[in-house]
Amino acid sequence: MKLIKLSLVATLLIGSSVFAIENTKVSGNAKLYYGTQDSDASNAPNLFSKESAYTNFAARLDLTTDLTKGISAGVGTQVVTTLGVEHNLVDSVWSNAHTVSGSTGARFANGAQVDSAMWFDEVWLAGSAFDTTLKIGRQSLDTPLAFTEDWGVDRNTFEATVLINQSLPDTTLVATFIGKSNGSADDRDSLREGGAGNLNDIGATAAGYVAADGTFSTFGTQGTYAFGAINNSFKPLTVQAWYYDMVDLAQAYWLQADVKCSLVEGLLIGAQYANTDLENGANLGFLNGSLTEVIAGDTKDTTAWSLMLGYEAKDLVTIKAAYSDVSDDGILGVANTATGSVATLGGKSKLYTEMLWNNGYVSAVGAESYSLTAETKVAGDVALLAGYYNADIKTATADKEMREIALKASKSFGPLDTALALIFADLQDSVTPANDVKTTDIQVYLTYNF
Repeated sequence: MKLIKLSLVATLLIGSSVFAIENTKVSGNAKLYYGTQDSDASNAPNLFSKESAYTNFAARLDLTTDLTKGISAGVGTQVVTTLGVEHNLVDSVWSNAHTVSGSTGARFANGAQVDSAMWFDEVWLAGSAFDTTLKIGRQSLDTPLAFTEDWGVDRNTFEATVLINQSLPDTTLVATFIGKSNGSADDRDSLREGGAGNLNDIGATAAGYVAADGTFSTFGTQGTYAFGAINNSFKPLTVQAWYYDMVDLAQAYWLQADVKCSLVEGLLIGAQYANTDLENGANLGFLNGSLTEVIAGDTKDTTAWSLMLGYEAKDLVTIKAAYSDVSDDGILGVANTATGSVATLGGKSKLYTEMLWNNGYVSAVGAESYSLTAETKVAGDVALLAGYYNADIKTATADKEMREIALKASKSFGPLDTALALIFADLQDSVTPANDVKTTDIQVYLTYNF
């Protein structure tokens, strides 16, 4: 199967030359990510032992081409591998796309071998005419409640039909149907979906937002309709409104306004409001280790709002302070519907307060959060980020607090992007004190773009 996939990409490249297709572009990247964690948990390994380390190598190749006037197409392939180092250098990986098989004597997952994964994450055809673009196929999306994440070594994508119209001045209208996703929320291998289990289920991943083997499955219950409008008629202000109908699962909407103040140069202001409403009788899968599928009853809506105030001193520093509050009603949070354990629960979010590394807390039901961040560049074009994040979650069954301090330095050397991150986290769980833990992560990111 992998040889067939590689052959298809090669055929497309050769074909673009033979038939003189115009404006063909080949691009991609290769990533090598490494991290290690120190923890004060009982019997936890130290920072420099293989048991505390996680790594991955990944590569992707993208081909886009103009077939005829107004018609374009694209194909993207992703591969994720450990290069076999789980046998002797690390005990965890970044990506959940890996599967495990057999026994080689490696210490990973009770002696299991970690298998590489390879899949087409983009295969699309697009046409444009009369201020309108129609894009059909596997593709990345960027909407507030259904989006592609790429902060790990790989990325999740969707099988969707997207219609974009820009006939109205300074306005973009979007209508889409998302049929399938290869995000972790729709991973049929997961125990939550009644599968045999994946790496996320055994806690062996650091950024496991892609389904095992990159497999695409039905998004939500029966797909999702999403509609959006983005307007920038008043130039300092960008407003957007989105509505989602996750068929037989939930409805949701998201409102957002961002201002670059014209009266006070550099002043940044933002506001967000979201609502998720779970369908009565929706199937949530096998949650929290239950042996039977959890069927939602008559639940309340979950609402969330967030405010951001910042200041951008051009070419010097950008400082932001943000606050968010998620109601303690309902079941669903306001995170990415494609990732996490179930739709809008446990994944990364678009809230202004979202943490750099410990995702899933600020968007959870009952979370009251705030963040302070500063970004600047120093000599040698080194970009620095410093952030403090705090999420306090209180519901009828939960009372916990997560604090994160993140420091990150990034620099590019031509096509090579490098970054070093230091992340301190402190989880305090009043209901289950045994879950209290303090961790320190050191991470190295290497990305070669071509």
